Amino acid sequence: MDRTSMAKEEEIQMTADGLESASRPTAAEIRKARAHAPKMRERDLARTIGISEAELVASFVGHGTSRIDPKFDDLFAGLQNVGPVMALTRNKSAVHEKIGEFEKFINGKRAALILGEQIDTRMFPANWVHGFAVEKREGEDVRRSLQFFDAHGDAVQKIHARPETNKDAWDQLVALLTLPDQQPEILPDVTPAPVFSRKLPTVHAEMQLRDRWQSMTDPHQFHGILKDLELDRLSAFELAGESWAWPLDKGSVPALLRLAASEQIPIMCFVGNRGCIQIHSGQIANVLEKGPWINIMDQTFHLHLRTDHIHDVWAVRKPADVGHVTSIEAYDSDGQQIIQFFGVRGEGNAERSDWRGLAENLPKLDHAITLGAAE
Repeated sequence: MDRTSMAKEEEIQMTADGLESASRPTAAEIRKARAHAPKMRERDLARTIGISEAELVASFVGHGTSRIDPKFDDLFAGLQNVGPVMALTRNKSAVHEKIGEFEKFINGKRAALILGEQIDTRMFPANWVHGFAVEKREGEDVRRSLQFFDAHGDAVQKIHARPETNKDAWDQLVALLTLPDQQPEILPDVTPAPVFSRKLPTVHAEMQLRDRWQSMTDPHQFHGILKDLELDRLSAFELAGESWAWPLDKGSVPALLRLAASEQIPIMCFVGNRGCIQIHSGQIANVLEKGPWINIMDQTFHLHLRTDHIHDVWAVRKPADVGHVTSIEAYDSDGQQIIQFFGVRGEGNAERSDWRGLAENLPKLDHAITLGAAE
């Protein structure tokens, strides 16, 4: 074991030793564990302690953290006044960061949208359950963030203030959203998220899927087809036929990022969780690899992707208003989507030929069959 790994192990052990209670730790015990491992990422520290990330953040209520109401109308109206921020959406394998302003907000009961030049999200309000305004002092600086979690204590989105953020507007928003209940203990109904499991297709699913797939006029219809046929995405890809979906080598995602950067092909990059999907649209430039991570480090877009978590990669064609569109989708060993890519395309326009060429020439699995035409 190298010295870095040994130091990490010692840090984790100190964290575990910092808990005095054999039952669920108290807020004071969680804060003590944080003091033992001040540099460990919150998500990793929470997992080490055996709690959710929301419980870790909640333990600091009254210590630089306040509970806030994740009420969409008030939250996003206020964010439109604070100027540039960094919006972060992640799952366990990918972190998607966009720097810019919250612009047009469109609310809905089941889904809401932020549409803007930089920050572009699809949000599901039922999964925005716990909210916190967090302040952390680092020397002379104070780092401010708004952090939101689902009912299972998993982060759905974090919004970080930047030096150019309007601090007065930020403070006014926090004051508006602050809840009367400022107890440091999180509600006891936080339970682990259900484990995703693949659905076995019915006998007639393959024929119905292929008929409906070919009849699509908008890729967004795909979700309704899956729901009607009770299929998960990977099962649908396996049933669709290789004119519509084909498996790729696991190295296809790093290859895609390197090629898109070197050939200046604008892409759409989606990373999501139960509560939020965040999208980048445009060219990428600075692709860096370090250990299992591949990273994009551009001026307004950062991506951090664990390539060792990628288990399955698929290229997928779906009929659209003009021709078809092609996506590249990566999944973990549980069948959960990690990340998804499209070419940038305006409504009413055909898919870009440079993106289609890139996607169709990514390395296929050895057993994949050469494709026929899909149109």
